Amino acid sequence: MNAVWRKSCLSPANRNCVEVVEPGGSAGVRNSKDPEGPVLQFTAGEWHALLGGTRLGEVDRFDSTAVGRHQNRLI
Repeated sequence: MNAVWRKSCLSPANRNCVEVVEPGGSAGVRNSKDPEGPVLQFTAGEWHALLGGTRLGEVDRFDSTAVGRHQNRLI
């Protein structure tokens, strides 16, 4: 069975964006312009932490303030 990669419904069809696949509880992320290129792989827990942090605005910036807030958490 082939994995089905999806783009956000908010992504314009002709723009660079990421695609996501969620086979069996894990997740993969790749560049839509390079489907044969590298894939970032996440466990289910890592993926849900990333999505949750994104929804809460915790990954909007990568600076020393953001790092300091999360030094005791796995993201």
